[in-house]
This record gives sequence, C-alpha cells and structure tokens, in this order.
Amino acid sequence: MSTKLLDLKKEFAVSLSQISRFWGFPPGTGAIFGVLYLSPTGLSLDEIAKEAGITKGAISTQIRTLLRMGLVHRSSKFGDRKDYYEAESDFYKSIRSILKERQNSEFDRAIRSVGIALEKLEAGSIIGSADDVHFVYERVQALQEFFNAIDSLSNAVIKLEKLGFNNVKTILGVLK
Repeated sequence: MSTKLLDLKKEFAVSLSQISRFWGFPPGTGAIFGVLYLSPTGLSLDEIAKEAGITKGAISTQIRTLLRMGLVHRSSKFGDRKDYYEAESDFYKSIRSILKERQNSEFDRAIRSVGIALEKLEAGSIIGSADDVHFVYERVQALQEFFNAIDSLSNAVIKLEKLGFNNVKTILGVLK
C-alpha cells in the first residue's frame, strides 16, 4: 500500500504530538517540531500553521518553548522581514539542550521542594496515619531518586560534551 509523502508527514507530526503530550508539553509543540524537522528549509509561522493545522497564535507561543530548549532555531531570508524556523537535526545537541534546561531555576526549585518534603517525612514530623505517611514517603522518595538519576544523566552528558562528539561516537562504537 502506497502512502503519499504529505500523508506521511502529517502522521509523523501527529506521532510527535503524542510524544510531546507524554512529556508534559502541549501536543502542538510536537507537531511544530515534526513539521520543521521534515522541512528542508526554514518555515514562517504562516507556513507552520498551514502544515501543522494549528493556529498562528498557538504556534507563536509554542515556538518560543522550542527556541528556549534549543530544538528550533530562528533564521531569516534576505529581503524578507519574516522570521523563519528550522528544527535542530543534531540529536546529541538536542539532548544536551534539554538536559541543560534541567538546570534552570524552576526545575531546581522543584527538585529542592521534593527534597524538603522528603526531609520532613524522614524527620517524622508529618502527622497522619502510618500507612498514609508511609505511602507518601515511598512516592516522594521514588520521585527524588528519579530526579537524582536525571541530574546524574545531565552531568554525564555535559562531561561527554567536554570530550567532543566525535570522541564520544568513537567510544560508543568501541562498546558495541
């Protein structure tokens, strides 16, 4: 069964919308990245809106998130006042950007608040039924362990960055 390229691109954007939703971002964020990733040239907001089937206003808001995360880059065309957007195609660079985003103050504040909740639970200063307190403790502890793992991964990627991408590819190739 043959599929038209346009249909495949739409299916791809829908798939990335679902992934985006899974990670807590608006579905449009994934669709926008999908449209840009499969475009050989930069696209304007109007072109993205047409391809993604999302309003220009929603795209404008969500493109800023993608820009901040380093997943999309702004470009321009000579003689044209519009901004154009292109997807980052270097996945290693994208992962680094996402993990560096982990270091922003909001994420650090969230990690600290989980740590504070865990300290209070461990100190025994929380009043409630033993079963309920134990349940909450296990949940908060699991979240803390997850954040610690993300923090370790982030630090490892940053250290790998210092080695240089080609060296990392060589190391990973040897490990296969």
